[in-house]
Amino acid sequence: MEMMKRNFNMINFLRLKTSLPAGALGLLAALALAGCGREQVSQTAEPPAPNVAGDEVAFAAGAPQLDSIAVETAQPRTVAIKHVTGRLYWNDETTVRIFTPVFGRVTKVLADIGDPVSVGTPLAELDSPDYALALANARTAVGNLMAADKALQRTKELLAHGAYAQKDLESAEAAYIAALAERDRAKSVLLNYGGGDQIYSELERALADDRSEAAAGNYTGTNDTLNSRYVVRSLLAGVLVDKSINPGQEIRPDFQLASFQPETTPLFTVSDPTKLWLQVDVAEADLPSLEPGQPLHVYSEAYPGRVFTGTVDKIGDTMDPATRTIKVRGVVANPDKLLKAEMYVTVDMVQATDKLAGAGVEIPASAIFTMDNQYYLFIETSPGHFKRQIVKVGTEQDGKIPVFDGITAGQKVVTEGALLLQSIVNPAD
Repeated sequence: MEMMKRNFNMINFLRLKTSLPAGALGLLAALALAGCGREQVSQTAEPPAPNVAGDEVAFAAGAPQLDSIAVETAQPRTVAIKHVTGRLYWNDETTVRIFTPVFGRVTKVLADIGDPVSVGTPLAELDSPDYALALANARTAVGNLMAADKALQRTKELLAHGAYAQKDLESAEAAYIAALAERDRAKSVLLNYGGGDQIYSELERALADDRSEAAAGNYTGTNDTLNSRYVVRSLLAGVLVDKSINPGQEIRPDFQLASFQPETTPLFTVSDPTKLWLQVDVAEADLPSLEPGQPLHVYSEAYPGRVFTGTVDKIGDTMDPATRTIKVRGVVANPDKLLKAEMYVTVDMVQATDKLAGAGVEIPASAIFTMDNQYYLFIETSPGHFKRQIVKVGTEQDGKIPVFDGITAGQKVVTEGALLLQSIVNPAD
């Protein structure tokens, strides 16, 4: 504009000081305007085009396209898998779910939720005809064994004096063996019922080597109430964490075996709540980051800011065909019993220190784009110079995505403007 003013001033000066014809003045004016136009064109000239060579593109310093491109440094991964949802449940290695093997009616409940128990602690009493029948069969078996034993001894004595034939001895021996087998069968039934107060004394009598102890007076029985009293006992030491039994309730083991509800619910559950199991469903792409013994950080909404620790215990061998995930089991320490079974928690699977070198890097997900079923990004090799790179990535979480192959920690990746660069490298795409 300044040049234009100077040109018009010159034309006016010539008009005043000279007697040039009007046509000459017009020619001078046109030349002045043309000079202004050339100056404006030179000031708004297009910047030089970027230099493209294969997968690389370079811009001249100060190119306006650089204002649309942002880069960020790739960071090493310290967490293998971040913020996956997990479910806590009882550790089956320290848990027992207690049912009853006999039919009966509940007469007493002897323990409540939260009570510490040891092996053999009475939990409930049942009035059970099944148990009474088992005791009666045990007494009958022992009585028959006593009679068969006496008959065998008498037959041997009479045979020695010539009063009995050999076949009589053989019959007595066969009767004794049958009685012994029946005693063993009764023993097995009582052992399967295990836990009643009278079971051990009955077995002690039935298995006694000194058969003189098995006098008839020892098997006169007791009152009907004690005969049918069956005691449900704990099979493990721990804490009673659940129960579904009430006085007067009828219990039927056949319903439990037939999977009827609600009878399939355990009468009692005894466990160790200081160690819980954790189940996490992990995506297929995250499998390379997992191994047994890997540390876990567990977070619960009930305790904000508190981190519970655990380890990976087992990695499943089967993939869920519906969700395309693999089940991973962990063990979580719960010394204060703050976490509860069936809680949902958030889990970070921490990368082991000796595995950090091969753990890959983490970058913003906006850096990744796809082409022909491949994942790509652009790396800034030097200021204004970029290179397209194929990468192997994991699952995106919280706007971040892990990269296992293709780049290393410390390299700068394009997080904004990757598609602009792609349109320059491949204009037809």
